[in-house]
Amino acid sequence: MKTRIFVTLKNGVLDPQGKAIHHAIEGLGFSAVQDVRAGRLIEIQHEQGLSTSDLEAMCTKLLANMVIENFEIEQA
Repeated sequence: MKTRIFVTLKNGVLDPQGKAIHHAIEGLGFSAVQDVRAGRLIEIQHEQGLSTSDLEAMCTKLLANMVIENFEIEQA
């Protein structure tokens, strides 16, 4: 099985990478973009028996900084 975990910054946390991307997008002439938030995608290939609670534990203990980040789990 494959699970995707999306990690993003919480609202209110400054996102310098997103700001840099936004500035570059505007520099290319795409003026309709209002804001950009950058995050990361983690794909985990695993056996079918891995539970959602195990995946959540991985996220809270290692994959996401729970002080400033949120995560979303998508099982494919």
